[in-house]
Amino acid sequence: MTILKSRNDALDLWNGSVEYTYDGLQLAALMAIRDELRRLNAVFACSNTIAIPNLLRRIARNTAKKRKIK
Repeated sequence: MTILKSRNDALDLWNGSVEYTYDGLQLAALMAIRDELRRLNAVFACSNTIAIPNLLRRIARNTAKKRKIK
């Protein structure tokens, strides 16, 4: 199996100089998933994204109907 430094090495199917194996393509798919998860992790680590639950709770408290006193 060839050494794949990035998913592009494995997904470059038009380059005929490299022999692709099932393992190599499977590894390329896993690398693509890893890259997407890293990107998502970076987005969700943003302070604005982390603050969303608190903002939603605050909005819910401010817009909740007050209880009627009997």
